[in-house]
Amino acid sequence: MTLGETIQGKPELTPATAAQEPIERAMTLAVERAIFGGNELARRRFLQLTGLSSAAALINSVLPLDAITAMAQEQVKGIEKKDLVVSFIPITCATPIIMAEPMGFYSKHGLNVTVRRASGWAVVRDWAINKEVDATHMLSPMPLAITLGVGSPTVPYLMPAVENINGQAITLHNKHQGVKGPQDMKGFRFCVPFDYSMHNYLLRYYLAEGGLHPDKDVQIRVVPPPEMVANLKAGNVDGYLAPDPFNQRAVYENAGFIFMLSKDIWPGHPCCAFAISQAFATTYPHTYLALFKAIVEATHFASKAENRATIASAIAPKNYLNQPVTVLEQVLTGTYADGLGNIKEVPDRISFDPFPWHSMATWILTQMKRWKHIDGDVDYKKVAEQVFLAAECDKIARELGYPGHESTYTSHTILGKVFDPRHAAAYASSFPISNL
Repeated sequence: MTLGETIQGKPELTPATAAQEPIERAMTLAVERAIFGGNELARRRFLQLTGLSSAAALINSVLPLDAITAMAQEQVKGIEKKDLVVSFIPITCATPIIMAEPMGFYSKHGLNVTVRRASGWAVVRDWAINKEVDATHMLSPMPLAITLGVGSPTVPYLMPAVENINGQAITLHNKHQGVKGPQDMKGFRFCVPFDYSMHNYLLRYYLAEGGLHPDKDVQIRVVPPPEMVANLKAGNVDGYLAPDPFNQRAVYENAGFIFMLSKDIWPGHPCCAFAISQAFATTYPHTYLALFKAIVEATHFASKAENRATIASAIAPKNYLNQPVTVLEQVLTGTYADGLGNIKEVPDRISFDPFPWHSMATWILTQMKRWKHIDGDVDYKKVAEQVFLAAECDKIARELGYPGHESTYTSHTILGKVFDPRHAAAYASSFPISNL
């Protein structure tokens, strides 16, 4: 029995009851998170010290659940479409989108969301464009590419929130344990999860800074993330820059070792995101707002280290990531085996921050230009601000009680070199190794 149910004086909710009372159940879950932060021992200790009736009276005097539930029900009355399907790829980058279903973030905001697992990014893109899903987990460059008609029909797409920052790695086959840097990687066969991905752009940047042309000195091909470890074990590739848990899974299966975390290329870089079509946001504005709030709240919840072990258990099951909990805990907590006999402590191996900096979008566009994924002149500022909804995300975060930002642009440091978004065009054409 939850504390919220005790306060209300009701028996434990069955699945049928929960379906009838999604708002009320979400509110009790929210109260428990607010009071105890998911700490079951603290909750039980509180009830032992105060007794059930005293606990109910005390909490109700501060947080009257009937009034809160009524307010929440009033807030969601305008939602045009409550039953939604949100697609995802089974990687830890999608943590907030996935965990928001079993942990009640969607239902708290009046939505009945089913998350649908996809096998690869091309499938995600096609589902999104064909309106087979209502919203989706995407790689940060994908909404930019789809909006520009790069690799797909032109469809105006929005990226209201980043899901994760950092959280990727370069993993190499065990036979390459003597590799020190790009100078030792000439002729390597790499894979990345998608052409229009941070993985591709970060790997290309890393190789080029080391003097290798990614389209001439190595091979880079697209492989869906769930197939990467098998390809590494079979010797089909020498390595990959990939999302987790497939870097840690390679170590778990003794197929490879973690050569470099992506945060060591660009600390705080974006990776995956919550994306939705402009048409959906316009047609169902209240639904869109509720979904936006649920995602921002879930992402902030995932950002707290003390929640990571609980989240690992929530997203491990077969219908979500289908991974051993120990693998996910190593990724999410940052205490992990690197495959070389070391245990590393890197708390920010993966982090979660929903704010979609316009400067991040600008950098991605410069790399799309650099490698000729887009041709012609690019209005970097216009496209970045059309697709990445930084101001809107900041507004939602402030309403939910999280800190805001004073600007939507900032400088970023990639492999020790500062990127100034004010000079994007000059930056894109400044590289000695490129396809321009």
